[in-house]
Amino acid sequence: MAQGSRGEARPAPHGTGRARRVAIPLVTTLAILMAWQLLVVCGIVPNFMLPTPTQVMAALVGDFPLLVSNSATTLAESALGLVIGCAVGFAFAVLMDRFEGFRLAFSPLITISQTIPTIAVAPILILWLGYGLAPKVVLVVLTTFFPITVSLVSGFQSVDPDMVDLMRTMNATRWQIFWQVKMPAAAEQFFSGLRISATYAIVGAVISEWLGGFSGLGVYMTRVRKSFSYDRMFAVIIIISALSLALMGLVDALQRLCMPWKRAEGEK
Repeated sequence: MAQGSRGEARPAPHGTGRARRVAIPLVTTLAILMAWQLLVVCGIVPNFMLPTPTQVMAALVGDFPLLVSNSATTLAESALGLVIGCAVGFAFAVLMDRFEGFRLAFSPLITISQTIPTIAVAPILILWLGYGLAPKVVLVVLTTFFPITVSLVSGFQSVDPDMVDLMRTMNATRWQIFWQVKMPAAAEQFFSGLRISATYAIVGAVISEWLGGFSGLGVYMTRVRKSFSYDRMFAVIIIISALSLALMGLVDALQRLCMPWKRAEGEK
């Protein structure tokens, strides 16, 4: 028995698993960048079609102040649209959960709204609302409220009916049941939808800026594309990815703050 116990594989230390989760993606990314650099340097892919990673980094450093100023505009549009989109999605989810007629009336329309391409809606919004902030925010709202609505409705419907019945036997009001039973049950799905909406917010703002605006990453991309500065185009892509990851990180931090029981489970 003792020999068998010694032969059993021991679980890796917690720090080792965390190091692997960081090291493996990092090594993979570096390998892809090296292969990309060699493909262009060796002439396998023409440089006028694909800039090297070093050229992209040089463009990122050279235009960094301009990229930061345009990023501020895009981030402001995304944040405002995301907040409004969350409010709209939350309101729709609550009404769809509370009133069956409302759910039957608007559920198909909400689904159909997501089948319309964003690139087709943006020119109409610019025609109606001009080239300022309004059409960008409206487009971000249209792209972000759907994941919030769907995730919350699904979370509300996943509540244990026995828990609701127990609250009713304790003379709990409808709002007490909502805040103390339904919201905690739907919290994890809500943050999953919010994480998706955070990435949609940046992309929606950039798409709306492509078609008209005075500043923003989408406007910057349009200008450098016309001059065939593909190294700067890739630099903007890096900034967009960084902003999306930053918003997702902010959502994760908010989830840990609002769901302390999940944080406690992860520490076990």
